[in-house]
Formats: sequence, C-alpha cells, structure tokens
Amino acid sequence: MKIDHIAINVSNIKTSSEWYKNNFGFTIEYIDETWAMLKCENTKLALTLPNQHPNHVAIEVSSLKDFPEGKIKYHRDGSAYLYCKDPDGNVVEYIYYPREVEDDPFGYIHLP
Repeated sequence: MKIDHIAINVSNIKTSSEWYKNNFGFTIEYIDETWAMLKCENTKLALTLPNQHPNHVAIEVSSLKDFPEGKIKYHRDGSAYLYCKDPDGNVVEYIYYPREVEDDPFGYIHLP
C-alpha cells in the first residue's frame, strides 16, 4: 500500500491549479471544470469541487480484495474506489488501478 494522492476542495479548479503550479512547481496532469490532478515530484494533489468529492487521503491498494465492505465505485479512468472514515472522521479513499483486463470484473478498465 502507498499514498496515492491527497484531495482538497477548492472553489475554482483552474485558478487553484495555476496557483499550485506557479507557487510550488506542480505540473498539471489532468484538468477539467470539476477536478484536476497535479504532481510535484512523488506527490499527487487532487483539486476537487466541494460537491464532487470530500477532502481525503487516497491509499492505493494492490487488489479489490483489500477494500473494506461497501459499495465500490469507479472513476472515469477505470480506477476503483471506496470512501470510508478513520476513527476521527477523516475520509480515506481506498483506490485500486486495474493492471490487466482480468483484474477488472466490471469492465471499466481502459488500457492504452
């Protein structure tokens, strides 16, 4: 397991993306009107709108079997995710990136 990204809510995706780029050297890996994924060295920062996703820490797991009980959902890129809360109410996202078509029982994977 490893930390995949930290997600914070912002009021304007483009403005905040440019701010992190200009002030800290983040590169913009993806951006649209509802979210952006930024990267600086080995750290990824997701910028989301408050009505899209909660502030959270995403932990990448190696298998869907590592998820706790709950409804697994899928991001646009085919990654599987499930939110839960730690004992203090902080949101933690389990995230899994299928490596092969066989790893994705629901057919959401998008291989290049």
